[in-house]
Amino acid sequence: MPCRVAITLSFPLTSESIAERLDRSLGPTQDDPLLPRYTHPPGRSIVAAAVLVPLVNRPAGVRVLFTQRTDHLHDHAGQVSFPGGRVEERDADRAATALREAEEETGLARDRVQVLGHLPDYDILTGFRVTPVVGWVEPPFQLSPDPFEVAQMFEVPLEFFLEPANHQRQSRVVNGVDRHYYVMPYEGWNIWGATAGILYSLYQALTRDQ
Repeated sequence: MPCRVAITLSFPLTSESIAERLDRSLGPTQDDPLLPRYTHPPGRSIVAAAVLVPLVNRPAGVRVLFTQRTDHLHDHAGQVSFPGGRVEERDADRAATALREAEEETGLARDRVQVLGHLPDYDILTGFRVTPVVGWVEPPFQLSPDPFEVAQMFEVPLEFFLEPANHQRQSRVVNGVDRHYYVMPYEGWNIWGATAGILYSLYQALTRDQ
């Protein structure tokens, strides 16, 4: 069962307050020892990508919207993730990439999303350099997940990820190297790796100076 320790913030979780905190601080840097990341080796091709971190304004509180990827996909099959993908030439910027990919994967119309800011780029083992774009979603909205890419969609209260007691650290050996990563399990959902790392970046940006 997930830990449900209550957290008291010194500011309300509104689109304005979150955007202000994202603007004030880009969060942890790439060499932050508390946020393990994979560093691409010299000479390796890096693929630029972006994901949307959708914050849904529900009456009971802000919730984070996730997808679970289908089992047959080549990259990160079956994992809990944010909607997103690689940058294309037609994208004006990383926010455009995140909004386009979210619409293609989940059916969330880009005009229903207010971009609040972004978090630091996140390098992952598969060669992607991901820019997390934080977006505010006001209901009502319609979702129509792409069945090829998305197995399920679900929401988790944002405050769950703002409680340090819910941040677990685990490790595994990959190609002979001990890799450390965050895990934030919630009610049977295994949220880990880059997705949990991005949530940790969001936690740092929102709770700094609390």
